[in-house]
Amino acid sequence: MKIELRSVSGRHPAASTAAAPALQPLELKVEAGEQLAVIGPSGAGKTTLLHLLACALAPAAGSLELDGRDPWRLSSRQRQQLRGQLFLAPQVPPLPPRQRVVTAVLAGRLPRIGLWHALRSLFYPTGIAQADAALARFDLADKLFARVDRLSGGERQRVGLARALLSQARLVLVDEPLSALDPARASQALATLTQWARDSGATLVATLHDVPLALQHFPRIVGLREGRLAFDLPPAAVTPALLAELYAHEQAALEPAPADAAPVAPRPVVMHCR
Repeated sequence: MKIELRSVSGRHPAASTAAAPALQPLELKVEAGEQLAVIGPSGAGKTTLLHLLACALAPAAGSLELDGRDPWRLSSRQRQQLRGQLFLAPQVPPLPPRQRVVTAVLAGRLPRIGLWHALRSLFYPTGIAQADAALARFDLADKLFARVDRLSGGERQRVGLARALLSQARLVLVDEPLSALDPARASQALATLTQWARDSGATLVATLHDVPLALQHFPRIVGLREGRLAFDLPPAAVTPALLAELYAHEQAALEPAPADAAPVAPRPVVMHCR
């Protein structure tokens, strides 16, 4: 799916309408089948960008086109049909705790099947072999019939990614999919996801905090800072100097205070009794 943003700005889904846009006027084009990683410090506008692309959030200004169509100029029914071609994987997958993993993974097909089939699959799942194959790609085949609330945080994230493989979406949007994974699992998960996108021809946009993994697995890196585009480059052109500038404020906040700095007086603790 082709993406084109023209001077698009947007507010974070949780922000009030009076708040300044988290994403400033942004120009971005992504060809169908491309894969790009969006990096940048916390609060840079990465999640807001994904919600705009998922048609979950209308632009505050500018225009967004998906395959040449502005979602917000379509009828509600047409926009819902368009959303059926998208898949958004949030950082914390919305998996019902008492649900079986097989049902959670098969839910990736819901936009493509009818209501009756969806209700029936809650009690008599069909497509178990496909769910098992998707889980196996993330080393989770042994969890096929486990309950979601018996999984670790990292296993839940991988179940969310396995669900994406069954979605047959033309645009896959993944928000920080590695936060609960160890380095080896994170690299394997990204390798699986990007290979699947290449095989299926889907466009893949992922926000990542792990910069080395983004540079290793994605052919295009977009840097956001304070809601603005800092750079849009192939990984070989993303230099340490560019990264230092991109994360300058975040690094400054993490730096220890100088040894000769004056001590900061502790704030008084106020206790309220009920």
